[in-house]
This record gives sequence, C-alpha cells and structure tokens, in this order.
Amino acid sequence: MNNVKSLRNKSLNKAKGFTLIELMIVVAIIGILAAVALPAYQSYTAKAKYTEVVLASSAFKSALEVCAQVENTLAIATCGHSLNGIPVAVTAANNGGIITSVTISEGVADATNTVITVVPVAGGGILVGDEFILTGTLANGKVTWADNCSTLC
Repeated sequence: MNNVKSLRNKSLNKAKGFTLIELMIVVAIIGILAAVALPAYQSYTAKAKYTEVVLASSAFKSALEVCAQVENTLAIATCGHSLNGIPVAVTAANNGGIITSVTISEGVADATNTVITVVPVAGGGILVGDEFILTGTLANGKVTWADNCSTLC
C-alpha cells in the first residue's frame, strides 16, 4: 500500500507545463507562417489600393458610353472633357490624393477609339508607372473596353 501511495506522490510532484524546446518549436512555426503571410498581405493591400485607381475611371467610362450612344462618335471634339456630360480632367489639385490625373485622349484619327488614362499616386506598393489605361472602341453603336491590367488588377 505504501508503494502505491509513493508512486502517486511522485507523479503529482512532477512539473507541469511546456519545455523550452516545445516553446521554441512553436515560435519557429509562427515565424515561418508570418514570413509566408506578410508578402501575401502586402500584395493584397496594393491590389486593394489599385482598385481606387480603377474606380477613378468609372465616371469617364460611363459618360463616354452615353456620349457615344447619343452622338455616334467618340471624337474628342464631341466627347471630350467638359463636353456632352464628360467630366473635366482630374488633376492632383482636385482629387483626394489617390490619383495624379485622369485624362481622355483620342486613339485613332477616325474617332472610333478613345483612351482613358489614370495615373496613380506612388505609394503602398503602387508605382507611378502603374497607369490604368482603358481603350474604348465604338462599333455598331456599342462601346467595348480593353484595359492594360497587370498583376494589380
């Protein structure tokens, strides 16, 4: 009987908790997961910021589509900035700091193409060279759009 009692006491007196090696393994696993997750998170935030750049073209895109339907042309002389409902050109002075500029230009001489160029403010994973360019083509009374989306879209 004494022998059983002494075995119980020994097991109760044994230290409880994690060893140093176990804690170091957990810290190493967390470090590896963080090293993998951080670049993915940075890429995600850059894409989220670039969404603002893409959205900056929305008002111009919609207005150009309406102008093309009404006027049957995408010529800058008819569907340019401040004409037939097209917004004025956006510059750094009159936006919220997300973009440097939004401009419309004519794609080809026959006025069936138009180009919307959005230049972003550099920062947060976005470079000045990461311009968003939409090219609209008018055919059969319909404007179709092509973009230059890269890894940020």
